[in-house]
Amino acid sequence: MTQSPGETKVQSTTDSVVKFTWLRRGVSEIFPDQVADNSPENLEKRLANTHRPLRVKLGIDPTSPDIHLGHSIPYRKLRAFQDAGHTAVLIIGDFTARIGDPTGKSEVRRQLNEEMVAQNAKTYLEQLRPILDFDTPGRLEVRYNSEWLSKLDLAKILELLATMTVGQMLAKEGFAERYTQENPIYLHEFLYPIMQGYDSVAVEADVELGGTDQKFNIAVGRDLQRHFGFPPQFGVLMPILIGTDGVQKMSKSLGNYVGLSEDPLTMYSKLEKTPDRLLEQYFELLTDLPLDRLPENPRDRQKLLALNIVSQYHGQEAAAKAQQTAMSLIQGATTDTSTVPEFSLSQVEFPAKLFYILSASKLCKSSSDARRQIQGGAVRIDGDRITQLDLAFEKPEQLYDKVLQVGKNKFARLIP
Repeated sequence: MTQSPGETKVQSTTDSVVKFTWLRRGVSEIFPDQVADNSPENLEKRLANTHRPLRVKLGIDPTSPDIHLGHSIPYRKLRAFQDAGHTAVLIIGDFTARIGDPTGKSEVRRQLNEEMVAQNAKTYLEQLRPILDFDTPGRLEVRYNSEWLSKLDLAKILELLATMTVGQMLAKEGFAERYTQENPIYLHEFLYPIMQGYDSVAVEADVELGGTDQKFNIAVGRDLQRHFGFPPQFGVLMPILIGTDGVQKMSKSLGNYVGLSEDPLTMYSKLEKTPDRLLEQYFELLTDLPLDRLPENPRDRQKLLALNIVSQYHGQEAAAKAQQTAMSLIQGATTDTSTVPEFSLSQVEFPAKLFYILSASKLCKSSSDARRQIQGGAVRIDGDRITQLDLAFEKPEQLYDKVLQVGKNKFARLIP
């Protein structure tokens, strides 16, 4: 999108409804969504009739250093709002992260200190640069919610608490379950949705984006905006992405994730194994490709998906090279290993057994996991399957420039 500084591009009233197909793509729910012609509570009508850029809020708590494709979905929608001429308000929850969102948690989250939050936050903006428009004037505000939350005095906190009842809080998913099971719910956890809601007041949000698990928190924002005399925001909810295992939601702790900061080969190798039943959802949520023009063959769809997503984060050239390398590695015929992630054997004390090297290189979760992978025939060195469980190497030189492989999507080139 190219604009001169200060230029405002907003959908005009003459745009037809078809102009808002970008809004509905990959969206589970928009609320409120009244369809009456004279209703102000319809987002498409608001977009069509607004005379200023809407302020579209999305917050993320830096509770870990990495973002994966599941996290990217609302950011892609935020970019769509930017491209339609609206202002993205990206909130780094450096204050709320110290509490942690209790949504979907069966027990209290570990509280992070200020230093841990700050360290995690450093990586977030760089990982989001391939998605959001950081360059067009007026298209992005980056705010830290400590800017206003750290200044709340007890009187203001009491005012906020008085806007909700304990019964309303216990209706929140997670709280009700924990209460029924007599798992502890700490008072500071009740503050999280209120603080997230107050973020909407502080930045005067017109729209807030989030996953389907965020509806309660977004609705609290609407209530607080009314309380403070602001028009209530719209909520736009997107699905929770199923991970590469095809079963559970994408999560780093479950190992079924694709990280935005992963190297092209690792990212490509994971995505080209996407289960067939997930392909349509992945294309809809993670790409801008027309869904009615996708290849019919599932294998061709897998390759197209992997190539498109890797291109988004690393460029077309890197994606094409990753595709070629992945094919060669699987066939055991690669001679160019320059794109394979490196692991320095200087981190290993020799003599060393292979299962320990697999663990140290993070290709396996632990030494016991490495032994299981060897027993299962999933480990290769330069394409040769390894079945000797206690295989050991006396010197690191024996492994220099060799490619260590676990399964079909984990590789490491061993270097000094």
